Amino acid sequence: MAEKIRQTCLHDSHLALGAQMSPFAGFDMPIQYAGITPEHLAVRNSVGMFDVSHMGEIFISGPDAERYVNHIFTNNISGYAPGKILYGMMLYPDGGCVDDLLVYREFEPDSFLLVVNAANIEKDYDWMLQQQNGFDVRIDNRSDVWGQIAVQGPEAEKTVLDVLGLSCAKDLGFYEYCNSQWNGNRLIVSRTGYTGEDGFELYAAIADTKEIWDILLKAGVQPCGLGCRDTLRFEAGLPLYGDELSAEISPIEAGLGMFCKLDKAEFIGREALVAQKELGTERKLVGIEIEDRAIPRHGYPVELEDGTQVGEVTTGYHSISLDRSICFALVKSEYAKLDTQLWIHIRKKTFPGKVVKKRFYQTNYKK
Repeated sequence: MAEKIRQTCLHDSHLALGAQMSPFAGFDMPIQYAGITPEHLAVRNSVGMFDVSHMGEIFISGPDAERYVNHIFTNNISGYAPGKILYGMMLYPDGGCVDDLLVYREFEPDSFLLVVNAANIEKDYDWMLQQQNGFDVRIDNRSDVWGQIAVQGPEAEKTVLDVLGLSCAKDLGFYEYCNSQWNGNRLIVSRTGYTGEDGFELYAAIADTKEIWDILLKAGVQPCGLGCRDTLRFEAGLPLYGDELSAEISPIEAGLGMFCKLDKAEFIGREALVAQKELGTERKLVGIEIEDRAIPRHGYPVELEDGTQVGEVTTGYHSISLDRSICFALVKSEYAKLDTQLWIHIRKKTFPGKVVKKRFYQTNYKK
């Protein structure tokens, strides 16, 4: 029997707005409304908003919460004050990635919020439960009772302050959050994002999420679909689980070692990453700029001039912001040096390109 496609709390609004819908991560999600290009440019130049209510929220609490989170998380949350957010991964013992996620250190003692990818909610929750032995913690999957809206772009702060009146947002630094209220319910306001621009994620109860979305719509904020969410994150050099990270792709291979604190006493997968750092990896994730307007796609071969395959594309687009064809590719490490000449096989032709830095676009985060 086919898996039932789920809907977010804003599904009716997407349909009313005429969004192009498509299954993603088990949810019926909007891909575009006005079009990928105008939505992309709205976020780069002014402000746009995304329904990201499909993401997962899992709360960890209890006397051993900090020790437990550090056990399953590659980054190190020790010493961080309440209101701070860290990015990192959960790993299998062999260094493969269970998921990449955000960890929020709550203002209540011994309490954390873990925000995980929509496609991995149940897998992540089961994995966390499996690692619970020996830790006095409570693991509470609350994904079904939280909605989430991302407000992104140079005018995101003005929008959140003036349209929604969320005054606590003004003083937030990048990767910080505050607690507010909406209709007497908790509202989490975090200064994070997945676009390369300044922005906020608003976590609220289901009914409150609908109300906030409608207020933003009436204020003229451009609704944006997952199509431009992908083009925006890609230009900013941000990974997507399933493309640049997976059970078969480690953070070291993906160039995300800075989020794996190997000086921690222990975490699941640490030994594998230490070995990869010491011995090197057979593959590395690189950026490639193509000397043509042809568009590379996921899975396309990366080759040498003689046709020998040395890797494959993980994500590729003709960049909307930069007007050039670029991609991420996982290639043999000996071909990962900057300016290395490589060829992308696109349909029946090959196109030359060179290895460049993975952050294609100059990000504009709040410092």
